Amino acid sequence: MIGFYNPSVILTYIGLLSSVFGITRVFEGQYSLVFICLLVSGVCDMFDGKIARAMKNRTDDEKIFGIQIDSLCDLVCFGVYPAVIGYSYGFNHGLGLISSYMIIQAAVIRLGYFNVTEEERQRICSEPRKKYQGLPVTTVAMFFPLLYLGRQNIPENAFPYVFQGLMIVVSILFILNINVKKFSVKTIVLFFIMAALIIFGYLKVRG
Repeated sequence: MIGFYNPSVILTYIGLLSSVFGITRVFEGQYSLVFICLLVSGVCDMFDGKIARAMKNRTDDEKIFGIQIDSLCDLVCFGVYPAVIGYSYGFNHGLGLISSYMIIQAAVIRLGYFNVTEEERQRICSEPRKKYQGLPVTTVAMFFPLLYLGRQNIPENAFPYVFQGLMIVVSILFILNINVKKFSVKTIVLFFIMAALIIFGYLKVRG
């Protein structure tokens, strides 16, 4: 089998698996599971880099492969996945198609640019990044579940339009030349709290 297989890469694949499963749940209308899967993908993406940096015996090829495979999986998890969610809310024409295209295209640009700059950075520096240029695509795993949790405060017929508007805003922020600080421990805790709330709501409805 070609490729490199280590704990960091495997965790990246687990995040991808979660998103692919989540996409199938979109087709079934199981939105609580949809956003739980998105959160799981976000958590996996936050930790795979930490695990990779803790591995001191990685070869240069493994490092480059890790960067590339992470971005390819991120495109599915935080580009294609939210576009599918937006499409499922009835935006299958006009501006809805534009917003779906925008978030995927912006994610492609953001991730491609990150690959180039990160590969160069790792040649001259071994320290972890402290900030990013453009909004990291992983923030999708925080913004959209937060919106889903607050949906009860939004009129039901307006929620799809709010979701679409957030897709457009996030798409623009992906490629804006702004400095964004790296996720903190507080952000990771927020992910777990949101996951717990959505799971609780899902189990309550099921029960």
